[in-house]
Amino acid sequence: MAMKQVGVAELKNNLSRHLRLVEAGEAIEVTDHDRPIARLIPIESKSRLVLKPAQKPFSEIRHRVYPPIDLRFDPVELLLEDRRKR
Repeated sequence: MAMKQVGVAELKNNLSRHLRLVEAGEAIEVTDHDRPIARLIPIESKSRLVLKPAQKPFSEIRHRVYPPIDLRFDPVELLLEDRRKR
């Protein structure tokens, strides 16, 4: 079976639809004026990001207070120095 070819404009206008096809296992070749420039292929299933539900409800950790970071420099002074260079 031949790989599906999609022009850049068509891909841009229907990106979500084409990405769903790729996710379903179809490979798509992207063309610019009938010249192949890229190929969209599905990723291996074992490397897909799997989102797991949170272990604790957010309400339990919402009010956590973390100690300030011990920076070796003053971030405000660094910002002002950067702005003076411009």
